[in-house]
Amino acid sequence: MKEQTVIAISGVKNSGKTTLIQRILPKLESEGLNVAVIKHDGHTFQADPVDTDTGKYMEAGAYGTAIFDGEKYKIIKCSTIDEQDLIQLFPEADVILLEGLKYSTWPKIEIIRAGNSAQPVCSSDTLLALVTNVPNIQSTAPIVSIDDIDGVAEIILQHMVNTPTTKKNNPDTP
Repeated sequence: MKEQTVIAISGVKNSGKTTLIQRILPKLESEGLNVAVIKHDGHTFQADPVDTDTGKYMEAGAYGTAIFDGEKYKIIKCSTIDEQDLIQLFPEADVILLEGLKYSTWPKIEIIRAGNSAQPVCSSDTLLALVTNVPNIQSTAPIVSIDDIDGVAEIILQHMVNTPTTKKNNPDTP
């Protein structure tokens, strides 16, 4: 299996996880990296709108459906799965960013945004850095400005150099 780095981009709800990921993706891509993103939803979500063909199939009782063209595909299955299973679906990725999973053992970059949160919620044992615009946060992890996208990308790149494999990134992996 290709060496991969897996990092969770975590924080409380509405802290800016999606926005941060969107902002760092071009930086990582410019470094020649293949990056996949796996989003965890703590609630139930609708896989496809019911007005699409695949949504209609699911609504009619299919346990799964797929759609594809010459460039991409999407598979929807009603089944249990976790991030480890999904990581296996991206063997060509150099970096896999997990959005969410703040209580997991994955290495993390946690976002703390003024007006949304004030203190870290992730275990300090898993923190690679805090990304914040809140002054005077105390942490043993490096603190990066919420607007320093180059700094956040550098944290990821340094982590890749220091611990490049999926197994090393997740202590729960046998």
